[in-house]
Order: sequence, then C-alpha cells, then structure tokens
Amino acid sequence: MGSRLVNIGFGNSVVSRRVIAIISPNAAPVKRLRDEARDEKRLIDATQGRRTRSVLITDSNHVILSSIQSETLAQRFNPEGALNMRELHE
Repeated sequence: MGSRLVNIGFGNSVVSRRVIAIISPNAAPVKRLRDEARDEKRLIDATQGRRTRSVLITDSNHVILSSIQSETLAQRFNPEGALNMRELHE
C-alpha cells in the first residue's frame, strides 16, 4: 500500500495513513493534550505563526497543529467525498 501525502498548510504535509484523528483545538482537553505533547517534545507546530484551527493526532502519538480548518483537512484526507461533512451535522 502506497503512502499518500496530505497538505496541512504552508507546504507542510503528513502521511495520510499515520493520522488517526483530526480535532478542533477549542476544547479544554485538547489544550491539555497540546500542553502535554509540548512538554514531552511530541508537538509539531505547522501553523507558521497563525491561529491553530485543527489538531492532528498520529499513530506515533505526535500532536500536529495546523492553521487549516478541521473540515477542510478531512476533505483532503477523503478526496472521493464518500461522506460529506455537512451530512454529519444534519
């Protein structure tokens, strides 16, 4: 199975099969997760100094910050559009 790179903003990419979750950064547990990752040197900041709009969790337990919206990243991970994000909210 080949690896596919997904753009997470500003020329940064991740291997799609290594990402296990894309989450919104606003909840308190996510902020704690980010702080723990920073303390344990597992945090990768790919925001280029911009506001964090999504947090990616990898199978190696790394936490990646992106300035791209979670919904946009989810569409990039699933280009076939098997599930429209708007359908989830209806």
